[in-house]
Amino acid sequence: MANRLANATSPYLLQHAENPVDWWEWGPEAFAEARRRDTPILLSVGYAACHWCHVMAHESFEDDATAAYLNERYVSIKVDREERPDVDAVYMQATVALTGQGGWPMTCILDHEGSPFFAGTYFPDRPRHGQPSFRQLLEAIDDAWTNRASEVVEASTRIRDALAKTVQLSGGQAFDRVALDAAVDKLASDFDAEFGGFGTAPKFPPSMVLEFLVRVSTSSTTVKDQAVNMAGRTLAFMAAGGIHDQLAGGFARYGVDRAWVVPHFEKMLYDNGQLLSVYARWALLNDDADAARVARGVADFLVGELGTTEGAFASALDADSEGEEGTFYVWTPAQLVDVLGPDDGAWAADLLTVTERGTFENGTSTLQLRSQPADRERWESCRVRLLEAGSTRVRPDRDDKVVAAWNGLAISGLVDAGTILGMPEYVAAALRCGEFLAGTHLDEGRLLRVSRDGVAGSHAGVLEDYGCVATGFLALACATGDGVWVDRAGELLDTVLAHFAAEDGGFHDTADDAEALMVRPRDPSDNASPSGHSSVLHALLSYAALTGSGLHREAAEKALLVSRRIADSSPRFAGWSLAAAEAALGGPVEVAIVGYAGLERDALEAAARRHAPGGAVVVAAEPGASTIALMADRDLVDGRPAAYVCRGLVCQRPVTAVEDLVSTLRAR
Repeated sequence: MANRLANATSPYLLQHAENPVDWWEWGPEAFAEARRRDTPILLSVGYAACHWCHVMAHESFEDDATAAYLNERYVSIKVDREERPDVDAVYMQATVALTGQGGWPMTCILDHEGSPFFAGTYFPDRPRHGQPSFRQLLEAIDDAWTNRASEVVEASTRIRDALAKTVQLSGGQAFDRVALDAAVDKLASDFDAEFGGFGTAPKFPPSMVLEFLVRVSTSSTTVKDQAVNMAGRTLAFMAAGGIHDQLAGGFARYGVDRAWVVPHFEKMLYDNGQLLSVYARWALLNDDADAARVARGVADFLVGELGTTEGAFASALDADSEGEEGTFYVWTPAQLVDVLGPDDGAWAADLLTVTERGTFENGTSTLQLRSQPADRERWESCRVRLLEAGSTRVRPDRDDKVVAAWNGLAISGLVDAGTILGMPEYVAAALRCGEFLAGTHLDEGRLLRVSRDGVAGSHAGVLEDYGCVATGFLALACATGDGVWVDRAGELLDTVLAHFAAEDGGFHDTADDAEALMVRPRDPSDNASPSGHSSVLHALLSYAALTGSGLHREAAEKALLVSRRIADSSPRFAGWSLAAAEAALGGPVEVAIVGYAGLERDALEAAARRHAPGGAVVVAAEPGASTIALMADRDLVDGRPAAYVCRGLVCQRPVTAVEDLVSTLRAR
């Protein structure tokens, strides 16, 4: 019999709709029920593509005895972290504070005011490796609630007070070249020189740090070579490893080992949107054909496998199929021979490091491409045949909800790939997504976070939604020359400045009129995707560059002061802020190209995209065709297309020759 979650729109909540647990969605009704019955609240947070969420569900939430105990002694709330990142952020802070680490599924026990007094992640159905079973945990907490109430009150009060202090931030110094170079040096101390990436296993794609390093690689700083080495080596090893889908394109969420061989197989929209930009830009700057192929593969994956009928992009593909992780993606030598025949099968096994022993589980191997094949036609033939054979397997489930922030990242990635690689179909896909977000998620300057099947839900957008969508809209403005995207981004940023701004110049993650939680979440550090703070930074800088708005430039500069403290201490968690600071230090550069479509204008635009520093805004349009302020009063020079290079809307003399444009861009 279905529980209350049967009425949810979240695919994750719907996965639990048939549980015997009497689940509630997050809301005042659940807390009122806990007060009425005088029970603690079990808060379980996860997401649809989460492997260990599925494991805990099968072991505990689908177990009749465990469910009966929960239903008698607790009020149980299930939350999709992707739908309610504000709830997730608050209780993840508590989990990390109590246990030293976080992750999903997240399991918290709350009092009637929403204060946690216990927190953890996955709990098994029986004691393992010194960890209690989930049932033992529930019984111990029930005993404390019933017999040691004063201890519960003391614990929840202590945690609430501690969390309130974590959101009190203060600004630091302004970024300068010395601070940015120091961040590169600090990143180098944590760099894995053998396999790329930072730290040890597990390894997540460091997308935002890579973007910062790519931007540094175009500068004249003394740490340029360090940046080139770290970015290039990481991008190459990720692309060659099992974390990269060598057949269909796209990247899995993270690698469980240093060498990126075995991934956690779920594929997230936010990872792929960001990596698409980085690989495309690296390909352009370094004439790297392999990076260009990776970028095209990621873009094709986004459009082909995550694209929705409405023109937006779904959130993720699950890690599991047929009840096991990774079965859709792994191969044995015998399976390769079955599909490709003896000669090509053996050749492909050697090329892709598919061994008899296996690199994954049960004698299966992930597919790696550690060296580029000399015979690309043979490899392409094998790839297509394996892709076709793989399509007959049971596919992973798709989380088809549309998250505003992640679609903003996808728009930016597709625009970068389309303009850099000369693939207008990618820009067209980004444009369709932008129109969908504007029509479905945006209403009078306010964003709704999620939609499904073309219908927006009721959850208010958080700061990352505003920042990432505004940045995506501004990317569309640059790609199309259409000022309507600047206007739409301006609406979003007006809302940010009016409802999200903090007194110290930074931003809160939720609006001042959003649902009040235990604390108002605020975290300017990046994680797997840009923080709301850093994403808004990029939008403010781009908007100011396109419009000349001093208000938005000043807001960006104040917000950068807050970012500086994190960047100094932990640059791995400030990559997107560092990338914004690198752009701000250079202007950012603005390039207005005016001319009728054709070879001359195309050549100027290509040169601008290649040689302008990271974070530059580049707009090309016919005379008088664009309403973007940067393009105002621009005209041809002697009847020829011309490029105007500016900083703060103060422009150098226009140039018509590519070599003159390159010289102007390099003179910084």
